[in-house]
Amino acid sequence: MPETTVIFFADADGTAPLVNWMDDLPSKVQDKCIVKIERLEEMGYELRRPEADLLRDEIYELRIAHRSIQYRILYFFHANKAIISHGLKKEREVPDKDIELAVKRLEMFKLNPQLHTYEEQIS
Repeated sequence: MPETTVIFFADADGTAPLVNWMDDLPSKVQDKCIVKIERLEEMGYELRRPEADLLRDEIYELRIAHRSIQYRILYFFHANKAIISHGLKKEREVPDKDIELAVKRLEMFKLNPQLHTYEEQIS
């Protein structure tokens, strides 16, 4: 299986919701998130439970657990690339509002991939 390009979704102002979310996580959780993103890069569509799962409406989740807290990173595929929408902590299930947000970002990305591709700012 060829590697999958992973892109972080960017808002119109150029910021990446996932990067902002991860900045507030404990370093151990950040490390686990990075490992899951690397697995997504390696496996692409073939990544399945327990590491990833299809939620609905073309939205998938990366599944991360740390000290009984469940973290999720929502993503979708477009043109053979995985686009990461955002991350969250979850209780019983991923809230509909988070899935709807990812669906909205999927539609935005389809309309203008260049605008919604995060470019890391090196300062």
